[in-house]
Amino acid sequence: MTRALVTRRLAGDVMDYLAERVEVVAPPEDRPILRRELLALAPGARGILAMLTDTIDEEVLAAAGPDLAVVANHAVGYDNVDLAACERRGVIVTNTPDVLTDATADMAWGLLLAAARRIAEGDRLMRRAAPWEWAPDFMLGREVTGATLGIVGFGRIGRAVARRAEGFAMRVLVHTRTPVPGAVDLGHLLREADVVSIHLPLTEETRGMFGAEVFGAMKRTAILINTSRGPIVDEGALAEALASGEIAAAGLDVYEREPEAYPALLALENVVLAPHLGSATVQTRIAMGMLAARNLVAVVSGEPPVTPVVSR
Repeated sequence: MTRALVTRRLAGDVMDYLAERVEVVAPPEDRPILRRELLALAPGARGILAMLTDTIDEEVLAAAGPDLAVVANHAVGYDNVDLAACERRGVIVTNTPDVLTDATADMAWGLLLAAARRIAEGDRLMRRAAPWEWAPDFMLGREVTGATLGIVGFGRIGRAVARRAEGFAMRVLVHTRTPVPGAVDLGHLLREADVVSIHLPLTEETRGMFGAEVFGAMKRTAILINTSRGPIVDEGALAEALASGEIAAAGLDVYEREPEAYPALLALENVVLAPHLGSATVQTRIAMGMLAARNLVAVVSGEPPVTPVVSR
């Protein structure tokens, strides 16, 4: 059978689907694959089903050899894959769009509400059994209904977040690289938005895009939400902005150096930190795994990929 490397064990139905169609090779333990394991298991693979945490570069492609036909990424993002090297070798790259749109949009809203209404902070207070009593000014948060939501990046997830804003009677401003009717420039969005939600791919242009200058342009009462990619936000600058009151709060699901968050963020009460849970629902993870598996099987069988990545 055709040999396929799966870098991490997926849901049972997905593994069964693959095992019926290809010879599955996988690391012996269910954990992130080590670099040396990836290089050792790659030779002879016709397809690699990779996680976003796996760096698929020239070294891995060379180790796999000339039979490699597809890298099926188990994620929407694909900055972990060297697209230029794959193109040179004629290796198709695929991703898993659409299937995690709603789950990630829901997560963005969960962070938004938690940060605005200080829910996680209140939870910590209760668990400490700290003394408290109701008062008119006790733990006041920010009103969400009727506020202005700024969405930076208006792909599938950004649009899904905007749709949810309708239920909160929010004014929505959009800044995007591609033409969208009514889109505004970033400066205007930062000046006006009560909440800024990031939905950008990680590129050289977006890396570190949200830093001290951007935070200085936001309202002091504004909230920053990031469910896209961690390195888009300069976490050191964010920690300073939160600590000084330059912006009011933040909600993060992704980090510059996952799995670690910038240490200064951990000491702040006005930031909600989640461990990359954007697509972490049972239904979504099964759908992601199955789409990645279908992409891999299609290509190694000589058929077109279901969701190919198009080089930028």
